[in-house]
Amino acid sequence: MSGQQAPDRTGEQELLARAADAGIHRLAIPTPFQVGRVNAYLIEDSPLTLVDSGPNSGKALDELEQALAARGHAIEEIELLVITHQHIDHFGLASILARRSGAEVAALEGLVPYLGNFREAAELDDRFAEQTMLLHGIPADIVTALRAVSASFRAWGSAVEVTRSLRDGEELKLRDRTLRVLHRPGHSPSDTVLHDEARSIALAADHLIKHISSNPLIARPLAAEPDFTGPRPRALVDYIASLRRTRAQDLSLVLPGHGEPIADHAALIDKRLRMHDRRAEKIRGLIATEPRTAHEIALQLWGNVAVTQAYLTLSEVLGHVDLLLADGRVVEQESGGVVRFAAA
Repeated sequence: MSGQQAPDRTGEQELLARAADAGIHRLAIPTPFQVGRVNAYLIEDSPLTLVDSGPNSGKALDELEQALAARGHAIEEIELLVITHQHIDHFGLASILARRSGAEVAALEGLVPYLGNFREAAELDDRFAEQTMLLHGIPADIVTALRAVSASFRAWGSAVEVTRSLRDGEELKLRDRTLRVLHRPGHSPSDTVLHDEARSIALAADHLIKHISSNPLIARPLAAEPDFTGPRPRALVDYIASLRRTRAQDLSLVLPGHGEPIADHAALIDKRLRMHDRRAEKIRGLIATEPRTAHEIALQLWGNVAVTQAYLTLSEVLGHVDLLLADGRVVEQESGGVVRFAAA
């Protein structure tokens, strides 16, 4: 994620108060990741609903319990747990919470097998990422190191049985509200937004974040076979399409998966779209001088980044190259098992 801006604490509290008036309370849960705390949301309705859980750690569990207690609730009272997408900072504690509360666990139908077989799915994701990195010029020693880091991160996630699958466009009915389930892929293949149309509020998870732009990560498709070798998923192309759909919605408040609430989603999305246009044009300029791998482009843009950021920056470059490919401004050339991009 990139493009950070300072938070507006006064406006933040006003918007959180508006959410609380609607019975929605932000629970900011610690994570071990650079992005910082993750926002879970308690919806005081029937069933008592929690949207996302935080990562699988004792610290996250302790702070979640404290945050629930501050609202007069306990984990054992949760009746419905909704998981917004496949990243471990959002679902890692789900299995523990479901076991302790007996809550129904709901997630997008395409995400159900992934969550139920998390360890196997994560290994397949890592294999896919390894192949993608080598194909686009990341040196083998960096790939090996990143694989080890990724494997160590898996402890922050845990498999969970989904007991209610959700379909794009369906209504999730609570006693006092109805949430429209909206599939908005891009940041991940499973990004799910919950839209309270009556109150014009959306719980958007990582689909839209105010202080940083969400990285559209190149990810193995949810329905892919274990040995998937199909065309590269176009994460940024999908993400921009999803953003445009969200921009067209009537929303007065967006509650994101990290950071502060968003009051003017259309202006923020317009800003993000302009940023992606500028970055694509900058990358086009680099490619115009000579054919380059995606890794070489990333080095030109950001220099030698930390190993943990290598796949993020690669995804960022490939996403913008996909925009250029779609416009016919660059071409993709493979030689010796490595892809380079050249001016059309």
